[in-house]
Amino acid sequence: SEKQAEKAVHQKKEQSKTKCRKARRRHINLIAEFNHRQRKNIWLETHIWHAKRFHMVKKWGYCLGNSPTEKSYRACYRAMTKHCLLQDLSYYCCLELKGKETELLKQLARICSIDTGLTFQEASCLSGRFEGSLNLYRADRYPEDMLGPVTFIWKPRDGSENRQLWIWVHPALKQDILRELKAIFQCSEPEEACITEPVTTSIQEEKQVEVVMRLGNKRKKEDKEGEKAVPVKKIIGDGTRDPFQSYSWIARTTGVAISDRSMEILRYRLIGPLSNSVLTETLKAASVQTV
Repeated sequence: SEKQAEKAVHQKKEQSKTKCRKARRRHINLIAEFNHRQRKNIWLETHIWHAKRFHMVKKWGYCLGNSPTEKSYRACYRAMTKHCLLQDLSYYCCLELKGKETELLKQLARICSIDTGLTFQEASCLSGRFEGSLNLYRADRYPEDMLGPVTFIWKPRDGSENRQLWIWVHPALKQDILRELKAIFQCSEPEEACITEPVTTSIQEEKQVEVVMRLGNKRKKEDKEGEKAVPVKKIIGDGTRDPFQSYSWIARTTGVAISDRSMEILRYRLIGPLSNSVLTETLKAASVQTV
């Protein structure tokens, strides 16, 4: 019996050593931990990758990679000049406009000027083939009261007079530009279907975090897939918006709707001569089936 007891203890020790230190220290509920840790500063989808390799800074309500911990400047320069370098620009805010094309162009003409270059009405951009960039001003105030630079993309026409426009702005400029857009389109009423839910950490998640603190080194038994499971980060809003605020507004007179799509649409920038090749190999065209 003593030999069997010693054998059982020995097997238990061997079994506990099979898991690496990272696995043994893993949080019981990683999703709850991630959401708990990004209450004040939102993480991008690539946060974990950057946090292991970059010095992180807290700016504009986000936690962003500022400078690499290793001297990888030569590697980045080589990728930009000869291969492909990817940057995560998802912290840029996306404002979506929906409505009749004539109404959109009529009001948008008030916050930009043809004297500075192209406008929202540029033919190549209006068709949806190219992205445009311009400076925005307060309504009817050009050349004074500049709001800041933006980029924009029109959704290609589908035969309808209704169009869809995405305007990308820096998070530091988002509130001012959003306020001006809501003013010129008179979008003051929140859309009932688009009221955001309070996205603070739930009571259940709080209890899970407290349980983890009490358990100490005790770990929850995992199934065979547990070690390979990757937690899904829940988007809890963006760093430029109070989670209790609405994120979509509509003008009852014109039907124009403005939606704040920040952190809902990810944005990456590819730099280098092989960027097109990388995209071609990565993205596969879907087969569209018509009924």
